[in-house]
Amino acid sequence: MAAAFGNAFAGKRVLVTGHTGFKGAWLAEWLLTLGAQVTGYALSSPTSPALFEQLGLAARIRHLEGDIRDAANWRRAVDSTAPEFVFHLAAQPLVRSSYVDPVGTFDTNVLGTVQVLEGLRTLPHPCPVVCVTTDKCYENREWLYGYREEDPLGGHDPYSASKAAAEIVVGAYRRSFFSQHPVRVASARAGNVIGGGDWALDRIVPDSIRALIDGRAIPVRNRHATRPWQHVLEPLSGYLWLAARMAADAKLATAFNFGPAHDANRTVGELVTELLRHWPGSWSDQTQPAAPHEAGRLQLSTDKADALLGWSPTWNFSEAIAATVNWYRTAHTATPAAIRSLTLNQIADYHAAARRQRIAWAMDPL
Repeated sequence: MAAAFGNAFAGKRVLVTGHTGFKGAWLAEWLLTLGAQVTGYALSSPTSPALFEQLGLAARIRHLEGDIRDAANWRRAVDSTAPEFVFHLAAQPLVRSSYVDPVGTFDTNVLGTVQVLEGLRTLPHPCPVVCVTTDKCYENREWLYGYREEDPLGGHDPYSASKAAAEIVVGAYRRSFFSQHPVRVASARAGNVIGGGDWALDRIVPDSIRALIDGRAIPVRNRHATRPWQHVLEPLSGYLWLAARMAADAKLATAFNFGPAHDANRTVGELVTELLRHWPGSWSDQTQPAAPHEAGRLQLSTDKADALLGWSPTWNFSEAIAATVNWYRTAHTATPAAIRSLTLNQIADYHAAARRQRIAWAMDPL
């Protein structure tokens, strides 16, 4: 495992914002296997249960609770960590929640990103920074082809617009303050992420798992919507590899998409049908004509990541669903030690699959 990502993280100080969230917890666990000294900065776990707590990460990393909008507290975290890599994942991550609290969504996702980057301006040493946004940062025109990094940013709903604005913030800071600075800043736009340990509300997979555990029909509110479904390890491998490569090549400090292969762009109905192959149950159509707007079609082009990073997705749609359901079905009745072992085994399986496919990040050190 240590050979992954060119051994870039072994013994390095890595600061992760949003480590108490779903993707952040997976990232922190993976970084530990890579030999990194991990510091996490985030609010307390946003769900119950929470993967961060299921993995017992608070006892195995340097865990700092704080709000990214708190400039003084964030600056103390940066100064005390002296990070050599930064992954910024802290965010308000839900479309439907952004309709309930648009001000909080813009405040966290836009001004929070400003504070994160502002706090890194005084770092005197090299430090690649990956700011994570979303595939929803693009002006969605319901196109059949994948959005490219050069396509216009936009957003119908407050969440999507806030992430587009965060992308503009990252670009402005990169050009204004970091172009001749040892800190290098990139942004990463990922598709719809699934995987074990996501317990958020209003997401189709955790909503499905809760229904199956309770013996209820899965509520499906938008069965025809198409999304670029990918296992959580897919974008995380992209973030890690982008950071590792940026350490040697400043020209890579730009925006990158990390999404699945084209055939993984499936409808919500197809996702639920595949999920039920592994955990038998039923689903019910809960279409709400008056519900807040959500995109009907969305997919990404990852040609840039392939050409410049040698990155490509590893698991196909069926493999991603199988790994996800296996995690939930096993973890449902498992001890904390068993949940951690399950998570580590999935990371190892994913790395092994990428190595068999000779994907750049999974090969021997640079």
